[in-house]
Amino acid sequence: MSNDVSSPDTSAELPSYVREVQAIGSVGQILDTIAALTGLGFVAIAHVTGHSWTTCAVRDRMGLGLHPGDGLDVNTTMCQEVRASGELIVVDDVAESTLYRHHPTPAMYGFRSYFSVPIFRTDGAYFGTLCGLDPQPMLLSNPATVSTLQLFADLISKQLESERVHAKARSELLSERETSELREQFIAVLGHDLRTPLGAIQQGLELLRLKHPDPHAFPVLQRMQRSVGRMSALVDDVVDFTRGRMGGGIALDMRHESALAAPFGQVIDELRELHPDVAIVSRMQPAITLLCDAARLSQLLSNLLKNAIVHGDAGTPVTVIIGCAGGRFSIAVSNHGADLAPELVAQLFKPFWRAPSRGPHEGLGLGLYIVAEIARSHGGVMDVRSQDGVVTFTFSMPDHSHAAMRALV
Repeated sequence: MSNDVSSPDTSAELPSYVREVQAIGSVGQILDTIAALTGLGFVAIAHVTGHSWTTCAVRDRMGLGLHPGDGLDVNTTMCQEVRASGELIVVDDVAESTLYRHHPTPAMYGFRSYFSVPIFRTDGAYFGTLCGLDPQPMLLSNPATVSTLQLFADLISKQLESERVHAKARSELLSERETSELREQFIAVLGHDLRTPLGAIQQGLELLRLKHPDPHAFPVLQRMQRSVGRMSALVDDVVDFTRGRMGGGIALDMRHESALAAPFGQVIDELRELHPDVAIVSRMQPAITLLCDAARLSQLLSNLLKNAIVHGDAGTPVTVIIGCAGGRFSIAVSNHGADLAPELVAQLFKPFWRAPSRGPHEGLGLGLYIVAEIARSHGGVMDVRSQDGVVTFTFSMPDHSHAAMRALV
């Protein structure tokens, strides 16, 4: 007969109340301590109802053959009497007990010393008993031993509640995680499927503009094309967001680029055209050579510039500085505005989060989140500095081409 508390081969098939007890990390130590304290050869935690007695955890040196999950006829046990009365039973020697010397249970199971202490859940519901027995008489009824047994029963009760709370929290967390993953998968599929009809609308608008060059319709077509462009940008943001959240990360097409001034300059010119009331001052190092995804870095620059334009003070310029120094490539975008509190900076790159601004919002609040994901995918970092009324967002990454040149020297 094994003295193990659990039966590893069948644990997955055990009733839930047995698994609750098995989940208590200290249950083995509790039973070992009680066995050492009392000298009893059999100590167990049992789940007891009006119809069943089930072993939940056991220390057996008597060879009774009970494992976790095994049951007895509850009517043959004294634990049924404990359940009915709610009071413990402690017997030093059945042969000397006027109350139990003629009880059928001791003769059936061959014991002379016995205890059974009720275990209640914290809400008052009856769970079962902490019980023990031995074929030899043992001194169990002294106040110190009885008090210790009651304390262990209370400890088991509290541990059962703790495990119940933890199991509920784990279940809720798993359910929430599954729901979140399904939601993000749905958003990803939806975003991908929206690209086709948006592309068709864009092509249709271009065809209308070419086939029907009506000057009165031209402003309407322009507004429609801008709207489709904004919708496409939103879809792209959603797809990038779900890729990042689902573990795929931002997709990159890494190449050795030697003409980055062109795509970066195009981003700056487009935003100057869209925001003619904002001065964008740019300083860009010529002939930048970099291993990167140029389209993604252009997206990063665009998002940083849009953020600076929206949140900068009206009538003040936005500054862009792009270049390589000390083996690192950097893009720094600055705007004038109120200094940012540290707790606000900590929120900036979270998805769907928006800081207060001077104008109405467009978009989903994913711009800076996607900036951080692009930076991370390039092995770079984002830094935010806010001082003396100037806020600067700086992206930097290793200049691998610079390192390669140094290695050749």
